[in-house]
Amino acid sequence: MSRIAQRFAELKSQKRKALIPFVTAGDPNPTVTVPLLHAMVEAGADLLELGVPFSDPMAEGPVIQKACERALAHHVSLHDVLDMVKEFRQRDTATPIVLMGYMNPVEIMGYQAFAQAAAEAGVDGLLTVDMPPEEAGDLVAVLAEADIDPIFLLAPTSIDERIAKICAAASGFVYYVSLKGVTGAANLDVAAVEHKVEQIRKHTDLPIGVGFGIRDAETARRVAAVADAVVVGSAVVNRVAENAEQPEKINEAVTSLLREMRNAMDKQ
Repeated sequence: MSRIAQRFAELKSQKRKALIPFVTAGDPNPTVTVPLLHAMVEAGADLLELGVPFSDPMAEGPVIQKACERALAHHVSLHDVLDMVKEFRQRDTATPIVLMGYMNPVEIMGYQAFAQAAAEAGVDGLLTVDMPPEEAGDLVAVLAEADIDPIFLLAPTSIDERIAKICAAASGFVYYVSLKGVTGAANLDVAAVEHKVEQIRKHTDLPIGVGFGIRDAETARRVAAVADAVVVGSAVVNRVAENAEQPEKINEAVTSLLREMRNAMDKQ
């Protein structure tokens, strides 16, 4: 059983939902990331999503675009991100880590080399925004050999046929993008999310995580009532950005938000 599957099984037995915060590796500088990952776990994160900085993050709104820019200013590469995961694993061998990003860095490294390096570092899942399942067969096969879960995105516009195809290719969990648009956009319609999650459940037994548009504890609570996991990206990255010039304040700024969300989610 993968670390991701194990964590979701534990949460299900406890009748709790997963809190999955996202941060961009190397933002605002490389020394911040690993201590922040540990702090987020201590604040109640169940899984971690670690963004691989990329120069053209097409799915991201301004908040995460700027996070990529801050990280890339320090020349943070995919190799550096894997080194961060390896350092994190020296203290934490239980918390699942999913890398989120775009195909270009993985393509440059090569599927086999990436999968081997990621597995050795302690990566549990890979979400590549611009890799549809129709084109992912070779990558999925290599990831499977390395016991790394491929995570795929579903959209509000996904029809049943598409949902079935994506769920068949995925493992670990399925990520439902709750908004039409980029990260950090618009306000969340939780009733619409609930309807879509019910539709997705007809096609998979995998846990369903919901992300995009979750800004505060109340939204997290409402989404946790209808999904298996709450993914929080822009709200967390915004806390990092607000303290980029005083990085010693980042951990508390982020963890105060996560503690509020965790408490709200646990009051279901």
